[in-house]
Amino acid sequence: MKTIQTMTLLFFLVLAFIGQTMADTTEPLSSWNQGKTKQQIIEFVNKVVMADSPDFVPAAERIAVFDNDGTLWAEQPMYFQLFFALDRIKQLAPEHPEWNTTEPFASALKGDMKGIIAGGEQAILDIVMASHAGMTTEEFEVIVKDWLATAKHPDTQRLFTDMVYQPMLELLSYLRANDFKTFIVSGGGIEFIRPWSEQVYGIPPEQVIGSSIKVAFEMREGAPVLVRQPALDFYDDKEGKVVAIHQQIGRRPIAAFGNSDGDLQMLQWTTAGQGARFALYVHHTDEKREWAYDRESSIGKFDKGLDQALAKSWTIVDMKQDWKRIFSADK
Repeated sequence: MKTIQTMTLLFFLVLAFIGQTMADTTEPLSSWNQGKTKQQIIEFVNKVVMADSPDFVPAAERIAVFDNDGTLWAEQPMYFQLFFALDRIKQLAPEHPEWNTTEPFASALKGDMKGIIAGGEQAILDIVMASHAGMTTEEFEVIVKDWLATAKHPDTQRLFTDMVYQPMLELLSYLRANDFKTFIVSGGGIEFIRPWSEQVYGIPPEQVIGSSIKVAFEMREGAPVLVRQPALDFYDDKEGKVVAIHQQIGRRPIAAFGNSDGDLQMLQWTTAGQGARFALYVHHTDEKREWAYDRESSIGKFDKGLDQALAKSWTIVDMKQDWKRIFSADK
């Protein structure tokens, strides 16, 4: 009997050892191909989390910031929030017959993107203000969630939240498993991203930084509400990203991730700090599985940022070479 009990105990000990060994050797970033890029990420994380490393960084200081459009999810043929805004314009059009003859709304209703673009940044701002203001913050959150539940990308026919990059989701999880606090720092609307960031990225709303419109406190039917106003409050792009990080996080990040010139100042600010620092650019090079664009693109232009990344030896992800798959639904 003792022999049977001893053998049973040994059997379970062996199973436990094998299970632990497998867990210890499970390689992170499974959707990333082996190579320099993946190795640079892992080496950086290892040196800042190992207590005996000269580059050790306490967990409270392990701040990582991520751009959203083109870095965490796709951004072609135009920013996804603009798709949302255009859908809202069409939905609201019956209440605004004047839009049929007023630009940029007339072009928006006809689906004429060239006409919208001809109006420059002001035309985009007019569309965003008209489609994003006039409701409470809670009402806007419901509108965003309802849209994302059904709206599909015109090229892939996938839900926009299915256009998230699987390798970047793994990177977010890998960093958090090593006690990093991950933030989104986006030129997109903060209240457009917050309703779904935790479900999709694992990033809670209080760790989302973005552009914002003004809100005003009101009492409606005896209840306090915040009402969205048709006026820009803060534009979180380029230098604005650094200002927002300083104001809202209060710590300089030790790692920053972007894909365009709009992220350059954020990466510069991050890498200018003392101690171990990491900067990564996602380079869109895969015209078959996604899109290929950089220096000449009107969306996600990657020109000055590419020059800086090469000059400073920042990590550059070649999507075509470095990623086994782009989206989670890809094989």
